[in-house]
This record gives sequence, C-alpha cells and structure tokens, in this order.
Amino acid sequence: MDPLQFLIPLDWLSVVGPVLPFAILVMAFANLATRHVAHKRHVEQGRNGDSVESYGPHAFTNVGLLLLSVLFAIHAPTGGTILAIVVVTMLVADLFELESRNVEARNDMSIEAPKSAILTSALVVLYAAYYALFFVIADVWSGSVVA
Repeated sequence: MDPLQFLIPLDWLSVVGPVLPFAILVMAFANLATRHVAHKRHVEQGRNGDSVESYGPHAFTNVGLLLLSVLFAIHAPTGGTILAIVVVTMLVADLFELESRNVEARNDMSIEAPKSAILTSALVVLYAAYYALFFVIADVWSGSVVA
C-alpha cells in the first residue's frame, strides 16, 4: 500500500508513468530548440533596445520539464529526483543567464550564448535519453556489468 494513496489518487500515474521518460525526452529536445530561438531573439532585442525579454515558448518548456520531472519523481523516486534536481538547476541557470543578457544589452555589449543553461539542458537531454532509451542498450549493459 502506498502511503500517499489517501492524499493523492495515484492510479492514473501508474498508467501514464511508463510514458513519462519519452515525454520528458521530447520536452527536453523542445527546450533546446526554444533555447536556440530565444537566443536569436535576445541578440535582436539587444541590438534594438536596452533589455531582453524572456521567450514564451521557452518558459513553457521549462515549466513543462519541471512538472514532468516532478511527476516522474513520484513514479520513479530515485531517477525522478535526480532529473528534477538537474531541471531545477537548469531553471536557475536560465534565470541568471537572462539577467546576464539584460546586463549585456544595457551596457551595449555583444549578447553571448547562455553557456551554463545550454550545458544543463544537455545534461537533461542525456539523462532523459538514458531513461527513455535504455532498452536499446539493456542487453549489452547487463552482459558487460559484473554483479
């Protein structure tokens, strides 16, 4: 018996749970794509003005990744918690990178790429790919790991 079953009905999560790694992987790739578009917009906004604004679709993928990782933490506590920590790190990096872009725009500096946010996004993609696509290497992995 799950201790949370009386507080939150979790039956739907057991049905959706096996698909969550694939949804997280798709959302992580979408996050990288929107990050690229957001950077292009930030460069253009920096040339035309004194500030840059956050890009709506990128904020949506950030929040989506956070919600999916929390759901995944309920479904698979260890892997989901690790993923949620990396996603929260990515969100914090995004906030600091956006503020850095604002400082660069105000001081008429060239707008740099959000390096730390790109790195954490890549970590999210790698971990999500590991969880979603582990079945591809499962036979090799189980044959090479000595227990």
